[in-house]
Amino acid sequence: MLSLPDLTPSREQRLKELAHDLVNSAYLRGDFILSSGVRSRYFFDKYLFETKPGILRRIATFLAEMIPPGVDRLAGMEMGAVALATAVSLETGLPFVIMRRDAKMDAVRLVEGELYPGERAVVIEDVVTTGSQSIRTARQLAKAGAQVPLILAVIDREEGAAQNIAAAGFALRTLFHRGELELRET
Repeated sequence: MLSLPDLTPSREQRLKELAHDLVNSAYLRGDFILSSGVRSRYFFDKYLFETKPGILRRIATFLAEMIPPGVDRLAGMEMGAVALATAVSLETGLPFVIMRRDAKMDAVRLVEGELYPGERAVVIEDVVTTGSQSIRTARQLAKAGAQVPLILAVIDREEGAAQNIAAAGFALRTLFHRGELELRET
């Protein structure tokens, strides 16, 4: 019997293609003030990759593979990480909560959705720079009674997030580091 060659791209090839698509769709050059307050000559516009189903689906697949065993729930910060948390939730079957930046009124909770004390919740992030927002989200989850075994991000800009998150007592894993991406410098 004649066997056909396996033409399925390897995991490494699929990651390389995703990195290329991320850069082509969401990497912008210019003068930007990031949410951390840092001025930058480049920016990854999360909405330019999170709103493209073909890219979002592939990101969710890879992020789902990185979730450790025993996790009960995912958490995504409003607005930016909600699409990611939703996509990873659909990929894994894990429920998720939406984290609010601030409670504007006493009646508004910082955690939307079901979260029970003792649950293990993974924070899903898009792009991390200093990690301050990720740390705040993880601390909010911990204050609500959850354990946070991991912060999982799509891109680490390599500007201190890993060190700051570790210093705060949390673990960070990322799909891509800035240095791994082939960025256009023009």
